[in-house]
Amino acid sequence: MAENDNDFPDIDAGLVERIKTMDDAEAGQRAASLRAGLEDYDLDDEDLGLLDTISDDPDAIVYLPALPVLAIVGRPNVGKSALVNRIIGRREAVVEDTPGVTRDRVNYKSEWNNRHFTIVDTGGWEPDAKGINASVAAQAEIAIDLADAVLFVVDATVGATSTDEHVVRLLRGTKKPVILVANKVDDARQEPQAAELWSLGLGEPWPVSAVHGRGVADLLDKVLTVLPEVSAVAKEEVGGPRRVAILGRPNVGKSSLLNKTAGEERVVVNEMAGTTRDPVDEQIELGGKFWRFVDTAGIRRRVNLSQGADFYATLRTSAALEKAEVAIVILDVSEPISVQDLKIVDLVLESGRALVLAFNKWDLLDDERRYTLEREIEQDLGHVAWAPRVNISAKTGRHMEKLVPALELALESWDTRIPTGKFNALLAELVAEHPHPVRGGKQPRILFGTQAASRPPTFVLFTTGFLDPQYRRFITRRLREIFGFEGSPINVNMRVREKRQRRS
Repeated sequence: MAENDNDFPDIDAGLVERIKTMDDAEAGQRAASLRAGLEDYDLDDEDLGLLDTISDDPDAIVYLPALPVLAIVGRPNVGKSALVNRIIGRREAVVEDTPGVTRDRVNYKSEWNNRHFTIVDTGGWEPDAKGINASVAAQAEIAIDLADAVLFVVDATVGATSTDEHVVRLLRGTKKPVILVANKVDDARQEPQAAELWSLGLGEPWPVSAVHGRGVADLLDKVLTVLPEVSAVAKEEVGGPRRVAILGRPNVGKSSLLNKTAGEERVVVNEMAGTTRDPVDEQIELGGKFWRFVDTAGIRRRVNLSQGADFYATLRTSAALEKAEVAIVILDVSEPISVQDLKIVDLVLESGRALVLAFNKWDLLDDERRYTLEREIEQDLGHVAWAPRVNISAKTGRHMEKLVPALELALESWDTRIPTGKFNALLAELVAEHPHPVRGGKQPRILFGTQAASRPPTFVLFTTGFLDPQYRRFITRRLREIFGFEGSPINVNMRVREKRQRRS
């Protein structure tokens, strides 16, 4: 359900004043008392570990660990998406008999035996007789670059094809762990077909049936032995210039922006969309500070691959976001806000990075377009109304100096830490102001809250029941109204805990 501001009352100015001027010692005592009350509830080791790391030091930057990344590669129609659905336990990846239907979303969060990891489901090329080997290989190459380990899926009923062998040559050259998956082994009679795949030279084939689930548990047990606890490819970098990803659909002016900030023709600028093939890192001095900019215009559209280019661009964008701290999403104001623009914004939100919206080609705007643009922003970008907006012309350099304050504001919000005492005082005020609705005869209570991490600000609520999404949005909205958080997403997570049974 989309957030509706009418769902909640306007903020009381007195609440803002009370929270901001609250005595820190008093707030700390209240938090300690609530924390002690949690001893009456069943807490697991993860809960206790979280509570032990509580810090009220505003400079204590705490990262959520970067989840290890598992890439699933293979030629079309071998069952990659069916395997993804089986692993994540829900039907999200598109499954059809037509090869190459995986297009848009490629990242999924998954969990096995209390270990969390990210799955990259590859697909999305447009198969044809001439280009299939090259396209599968190019896609596998990108996925391998972005992964800690790789599942290479082969159709055991067909056996190894020339396309499979094309990918194998790539996989042999990587230092990443590779697990060979023999899919469509629905019963023991087909086991010999899987054994034939030893010939690929990638070690033991793991026979599974993605459709029926046969062998998938054993495969995941094997995956956990090769995946690191924390991703090596998605690991947060610390220190040095702040890292900025420049995102946007083809031809909105990403490369022009990088060239203008760098003061040189660092990136090829061409009227043909998609001329930038790889992310280009560039250290730039802007506003008296050094920044590391990454231009991610996707990859060059090749013959026979135009349909799959969006998929590659999405993978590249995901890779750049993993390495960035803040994203500038560039929108071309001379054209209506598109579905592709919104998908890029959603990628930033999923990544948890800080966000600045740059409206490019502002010098081309007339009054009529300005009016329709404001309506589009209100309708399509209302969910990121908290992101700083900058109106620029990358080509002429107009208002480029406004980028730095916007970036600094977003990063400051991304780094922000709220003292535990003040957060719990705010929660108490919010519950008194707007109690959670009764559900099934019970009213969930918030026992204790803490900020588990910054970058992005991530809050955890210990509760006696599930909080409605609308109520979590209410808490998020109040956090923004009191503490700002301009330019940063906010995560509010729950841990529902029951009271410990007393032994008689």
